[in-house]
Amino acid sequence: MTESFIPVGALGDGFAPDADVLEPTGDLDGASFDLELPEPVTLTVSGGVARWGGTEAPVRVTSVRDGLYLVDGVVGTGADATSATFVLDTDAGLVTVVEGGLPTAEVRAESAYDRVQRGEDPTGVTARIRHGRVAGSTAPLHAPTTELVGLRNRYTYSPNEVYEHVYLTPDLYTWHCLRGVERGLADTDRCHHVGIRDRLTLFVWREKIVPTLGLLLVDLERMKTDGKIFGNDGFDTTSVVNFPVGARAEVLNTTDHSDVWGDA
Repeated sequence: MTESFIPVGALGDGFAPDADVLEPTGDLDGASFDLELPEPVTLTVSGGVARWGGTEAPVRVTSVRDGLYLVDGVVGTGADATSATFVLDTDAGLVTVVEGGLPTAEVRAESAYDRVQRGEDPTGVTARIRHGRVAGSTAPLHAPTTELVGLRNRYTYSPNEVYEHVYLTPDLYTWHCLRGVERGLADTDRCHHVGIRDRLTLFVWREKIVPTLGLLLVDLERMKTDGKIFGNDGFDTTSVVNFPVGARAEVLNTTDHSDVWGDA
């Protein structure tokens, strides 16, 4: 059983063998989308590279459902690297953008206790989530959801890596490693839930002990997930890893919290 937390790079090494990840798709190669976000931007994807608003990054494009794409990459390198993910529904003409950053060395040196005394999150990992449309669409924007709240799910990422998630509130969840390189470890962290389609939630989490940004599309229709984990290779700020993850999902049990949090 693991006795201490490990860096994200070591976690990626553990997830890699026989990982249940989706194969990249070339569906969007050569495509261009005019996105109506708070700041309008044109997204183009070509040859495994995405370009938007003067920024470009190598990306991995996957599709957990027809017409729904995860376009994920990292902008920059080392301590300046940031995570950039587009969840693009080409059928509905909708997009959600998640931009994330890892804390500086100075922020890491602070305790969670110091941060909460100032009224800040315990974690220094940041996530900026924006919703928009593809030009011409009039569909309702993606929005926060409570569809996962109250569920206790088991995720089998590979024969070697199995976790459970307990979705406590719209802002907090507990993860627990049942099998794998983090076996026996658990924590409760900040999270965000965004409704993308019926029975499909974008779940984003921000870990506080080892700075980590995770992102999953949780499809309760296919009982499959697709996403990534972003963090530092070691216990430092000098290099980053951004590796794909995917899992088979099982709902272990459900607690009805609709009287507290309302329906999705």
